[in-house]
Amino acid sequence: MTPSERISTAIAQAQGGTAIVAFITAGYPQREKFREHLTQIGNEADVVEIGVPFTDPMADGMTIQRSSREALRQGFSLRWLLDELAAMERDGQLPRAPLILMSYLNPLLAFGFDKLASAAVKGGVCGFIIPDLPYDEGEDLRAALAPHGLAIVQMVTPVTRPERLKKLCAATQGFVYAVTMTGTTGRTASVPGEVTSYLDAVTAVSKLPVCAGFGIRSHEQVEQLRGHVAGVIVGSALVEVLEGGQDPAAFLRSLRSS
Repeated sequence: MTPSERISTAIAQAQGGTAIVAFITAGYPQREKFREHLTQIGNEADVVEIGVPFTDPMADGMTIQRSSREALRQGFSLRWLLDELAAMERDGQLPRAPLILMSYLNPLLAFGFDKLASAAVKGGVCGFIIPDLPYDEGEDLRAALAPHGLAIVQMVTPVTRPERLKKLCAATQGFVYAVTMTGTTGRTASVPGEVTSYLDAVTAVSKLPVCAGFGIRSHEQVEQLRGHVAGVIVGSALVEVLEGGQDPAAFLRSLRSS
């Protein structure tokens, strides 16, 4: 099974029928607790999305912006993260859930695509989400990742045109990231009929699982989306749990049951 296929399989086989993709900011709240938090979250969630802190996170709301700034202040670097993951992999400490790195393009460019692919494999990374890399401009990165079976997850939004939607769903790997609203992450969102209709349309086009993200933070929202998507992505709410020193695994369990 390729790394990309591990992501799809984990989502398809999720407990309760709706996968939880859990987002954490690497190195936040404290770098020294990264391994502990990754283990706790990765043994409860179906997939873990590890955010790479960046100085200009254009798709992220205030919570993740704040966490990124603090991680960078503590000395975060992409090399540090990949070294930590490689060490966990060597020591048999990586959680069962597939790992995805969510990064803006600049850190990946600076690291070098070929080096990135090799380091990702050593660290048990299965794929990448890159919000500021349009599919049409991603050929070089795809060429570096493809020989290793690493995924690039494509993002779609409520304003993605039908022909573009078909193209992105055909090109995605792992799953389709269906943004629930225009704007940034972190805002609490109700789930009106137009959102579920949009998600149904994405699911109808995609051969891979579809996961909904932006504003998901409660069991009630997860239940409203059940049957419309294969999974949900929970980011800002989980970062706030870690920020407050609460139990991340207990919070993730609460999303699956009332």
